[in-house]
Parts: sequence; structure tokens; C-alpha cells
Amino acid sequence: MFDPASRYAGLDIATLDVRARDGRTRAVRYVRRRFVPPPPDEAATLIEHTVIDGDRLDNVTARYLDDPEQFWRVCDANDTVHPHDLTEEAGRLIKITLPQF
Repeated sequence: MFDPASRYAGLDIATLDVRARDGRTRAVRYVRRRFVPPPPDEAATLIEHTVIDGDRLDNVTARYLDDPEQFWRVCDANDTVHPHDLTEEAGRLIKITLPQF
């Protein structure tokens, strides 16, 4: 269902029966919650990026990983859920790691 490079690849799809106001029921499919894994100690660091004013994580990952949609890997490697947290302060070092398969 999801691209193999997606953060949702491999997650279970669940179904929830939802009852509308008129009494009809319909099944709604959803992706089960993804828990952010702890950063692996053995992850190979590709580079450390120093944040500058105006940096966006999608642009950073496009630069180093050739794919702006891989920002979530950088979030995982730096133990954060919110991408903007990594780029809000100039001078911060962001660890860019090689993908773990």
C-alpha cells in the first residue's frame, strides 16, 4: 500500500466501524500508530549538517539523501518527532545517517 521508502511501510492497516448520525455503519481503514524507534547506535553517520537561518528539513534531506521525503529518517536519527524542531535554531548540528534496512 505504501512505497517501501515510506515511514509507513510495513505498518498494519486496521479497520474501524464508524456509525453515522443516520445509523448507517461504514468501515474506515487506517494505519496503526508508528512508534519512533530509538536511534540505532550502529547507524552510520553520513554527515553532520549545521543549521543555518531558513533551513528546512526537506531541503536538507534533498541535498544529502537526494529525496526530500526522507526527512523522517533524519528525525528518527536525531530522536525528534517534529521536523521543524531540528531547523528552528541556527547553529544546531543535525546528524544525517545512512538508511537502515
